[in-house]
Amino acid sequence: MKLPLEGVKVLDLTHALAGPYCSTMLADHGAQVIKLEAFGAGDIARTWGTALPGGETAYFVSLHRNKKGIEINLKHPRGKELFFDLVERCDIVIENFRVGTLQKLGLGYDKAKARNPGIIYCSVSGFGQSGPYRDRPALDLILQAESGMISVTGEPGGRGVRCGVSIADLTAGLNAAFGIMAALRVKEKTGLGQQVDVSMMEGQMSLLHSMIGSYLADGKTPAPMGTAYTALTPYQTFRTQTKDFALAVGSEKLWKTFCPAIGHAELTDDPRYASNRARMKNRDTLIPTLQDIFLTRTFDHWEKILLDAGIPFGALNDIGQMIDHPQVKARGSMVEIDHPKVGKTKIVGPVAKLSLTPATIRSPSPSLGEHTEEVLRDFLGMTPDAIAQLRTAGVIANR
Repeated sequence: MKLPLEGVKVLDLTHALAGPYCSTMLADHGAQVIKLEAFGAGDIARTWGTALPGGETAYFVSLHRNKKGIEINLKHPRGKELFFDLVERCDIVIENFRVGTLQKLGLGYDKAKARNPGIIYCSVSGFGQSGPYRDRPALDLILQAESGMISVTGEPGGRGVRCGVSIADLTAGLNAAFGIMAALRVKEKTGLGQQVDVSMMEGQMSLLHSMIGSYLADGKTPAPMGTAYTALTPYQTFRTQTKDFALAVGSEKLWKTFCPAIGHAELTDDPRYASNRARMKNRDTLIPTLQDIFLTRTFDHWEKILLDAGIPFGALNDIGQMIDHPQVKARGSMVEIDHPKVGKTKIVGPVAKLSLTPATIRSPSPSLGEHTEEVLRDFLGMTPDAIAQLRTAGVIANR
């Protein structure tokens, strides 16, 4: 059976993380993605992070599988025409340039729509395509700060900290992929394309919805709580004699099971802790009490007791421990690829596992401009002489 997005053609002008994360999701599920990089420079993320053998970075290699890489000078008149030739043959354009950049080059949505009314043109930006902040440059850190995400991340009483991963970028990529799929559904019914406007700011707001709701309800500004959570108690990490663990007592039923399991049934109906609302109010006495209890035994002791009782429980693993995790191995969550420069390396595989049409990793990340001639020849039908003329004119690189 064919992959779900087989036959869908994507022109990917994205760089850094948010846009590429979106296009990789589409590519993993069968879309033909042509990654068009900045002429002479390439994607800025090619220089980010730890270098692998051969000079490529782990950051780039892990993100850009299943794509054809081309390099075209979009400032050259002939390069612009090649862009529109590609648009005419594609279903989707994805870009995450600073707002207005492609419009200034004459490559914006209106021009693309004129050449292909069915084009789905997805723009990912920090603050969206409208509003007073639309022109501001923005990377993940800026949006974590502006959205309030940093203000609620960190230890109690301390300064807010950045989330350990680029959550604003990744959320935007997910929302972009969802928006594109919704637009594809409309196109199936009507033949019409549309613009998809994804704001990293609004993506962070969607993650903060419960805190926003609480603030609007009581006017209290949420603050960092470490690993704890405002809506549930106990719901955080604890120390043992050997290793830390995460605990999530997510209902009153679980609370009534949890207390006897840890040997303290008297806590079950203690009026200070008998309901989640009471436990939230009396967090300052409950959490130290539980911490003292957990410090009396080892991690292995509490793991068996709590899991046997059906209490949500998890070890605090580092990245190395996660890669060697039995669940990760059992599900094939890490996938080995063979890169022409890097050699054999492992990357995180596709997340959504479809039973009939599972996503696949069919090719490694491309080197800069690696497939330019192939795409011009096979996708646009250009002759070797025509391609050579483009190279001479500085429209494509002489690689």
